[in-house]
Amino acid sequence: MFELDLRSRLPIYEQLVERFKELIISEVLKVDEKLPSVRTLSKQLTINPNTIQKSYRELERQGYIYSIKGKGSFVMSSEKITNSEKLANIKKELAKNLSEAIYLGMDKVEIIDMVSETERLVKGGEGNDCSKECK
Repeated sequence: MFELDLRSRLPIYEQLVERFKELIISEVLKVDEKLPSVRTLSKQLTINPNTIQKSYRELERQGYIYSIKGKGSFVMSSEKITNSEKLANIKKELAKNLSEAIYLGMDKVEIIDMVSETERLVKGGEGNDCSKECK
């Protein structure tokens, strides 16, 4: 299932993460399919179980798998993976743009006002407030 490059500069757990992601994206591993247990995979690959556990935690953090206590780790549906990846990218971009705005002199109050205004526009704005019209 896996071939690890022990001479690679990439840590083993990251190699595992990348291999699992490839298998999940290419649908070799199907939605809700159970991943090998930490113990089983560590024996197969002859690597420390903590390394396997670290890669599973990273895959879970990235939204590729989910865990059920006492049952194991399972493949997340691709729809949710895409959304979590998109959200992570948006957060990264937002942090970068906020840093730039702060550097250029924008203060916290202005940023919060912009967030409030954007939220109001996205949720329908004041003109579409049903509480006023629906009475």
